[in-house]
Amino acid sequence: MVDHAIELLTRAGCSACEQAAGRLAELAGELGFRLTVTDVDVAAADGNSALRAEYGDRLPVVLLDGAEHSYWEVDEPRLLADLGSAE
Repeated sequence: MVDHAIELLTRAGCSACEQAAGRLAELAGELGFRLTVTDVDVAAADGNSALRAEYGDRLPVVLLDGAEHSYWEVDEPRLLADLGSAE
């Protein structure tokens, strides 16, 4: 089995981000991928402004194994297909 990492880029007060985080947490439990949630504003305050500059206007953004996969929502059918095809 291939070990996948999903990073969800979010910001505080983003209801779509909260929904995406909840659904990805459920899927991580079912499918076994590693899930990290990163607040782009917190990252920028900590010195990494690149994430906010690149993705800040399209949140939430789902990164699969470091590459942009979807934004504004979790493209669940595509994500399931991509996770399955990489195994």
